[in-house]
Amino acid sequence: MEQRRATGKDHWYHETQSSLSAPEVVALAHVDDPFCLDLTLPNTLKPAPAWLIHARVIANSLLPDTVETSRFHTLSSYDRLSTALTVAQVYGVQRLCSHYAARLAPQPSPDSSRESNHRLTQITQYARLLASQPTLITARARQQLEDVGLSSADIITFHHIIGFIGFQARAIAALQALSNITVRWLTGLDSQQEADAAAFLTPTREWRAGIAVKNTLATPQVTSSLKPLAGVLAWDESTLQHLNTLIDALVPANTELATLCELSSARLNGCVARFDAASARWPGAQTLPEAIRSGEHTLQAWSDDARTLSYLQVLRQLTLSPASFSSTALAPLREWMTSDQDIWQLLGWCGLCGWLDRLYAGLGESD
Repeated sequence: MEQRRATGKDHWYHETQSSLSAPEVVALAHVDDPFCLDLTLPNTLKPAPAWLIHARVIANSLLPDTVETSRFHTLSSYDRLSTALTVAQVYGVQRLCSHYAARLAPQPSPDSSRESNHRLTQITQYARLLASQPTLITARARQQLEDVGLSSADIITFHHIIGFIGFQARAIAALQALSNITVRWLTGLDSQQEADAAAFLTPTREWRAGIAVKNTLATPQVTSSLKPLAGVLAWDESTLQHLNTLIDALVPANTELATLCELSSARLNGCVARFDAASARWPGAQTLPEAIRSGEHTLQAWSDDARTLSYLQVLRQLTLSPASFSSTALAPLREWMTSDQDIWQLLGWCGLCGWLDRLYAGLGESD
């Protein structure tokens, strides 16, 4: 992928942005559906699933066209959209890259001072790292966000944007596959790498928040996936409640499939805390979570259930390489699952699990 320095803007842009004509930019920037980006749902996905409504609400909330900034909420529209584009570039889903490049193009740039340039550089580097290699996020990296002026509320919103774009990229990749749309794979992209198994071989460790917990009169009532995070996510209470509602709407009713997805996502993204929690809930024999824990080589030697292995291969491809996810990847799911609605829900849940993994990775550590 070629990247160019855009004139008058101290930020790296996707090649799409510098090569689009004005009418194309307008068409890509203005969509009726802020989540699916005006992809038409095939008949097999109609009526639209309820979770899609909540995903659209979050898209509008996190990435509006204009934002009123303040002392404690400093993320501008430019900051948010440049973060969205940075993360979209990591995953390489063409439609996503084009949309956020087009929306960012008319935004007023930050001033060209050294301080502004440094702030934007730190935000961009952190977003790229959390999107591509979440296990490399450290307390020092998080501190650097505070050092360039991000408040606690900013940091939470910023992490949500990174997680949301990963979720959106995988949901759109799955929708394109279900619609049999030819994938346009951007050359030069590196797939996300599976997290090292070493972190998963140590005894279970407790996750602790890496930023201050917000003092509230009452602990937010949230689903079990969010309970350890509730105190810090309360800095952006609106997104917390929207995310909680989305989780309830999207999690598959089949507990085994939902947990399998969490195991796969947490292992690939290196989220030990979520992997251990999912492993404890796994309804089957512990031989499978232990095989997943040990890594792909051990998992391939595990042959207890061909169906489960086929599910895991699809989830792995969507998690690590959403840009190349195509209709052929769906064959194992269509062999075992009865409807495209169920398939999209499972794959959407896979993307949402990645969002949760990155919240854990970015906002704290396991001791």
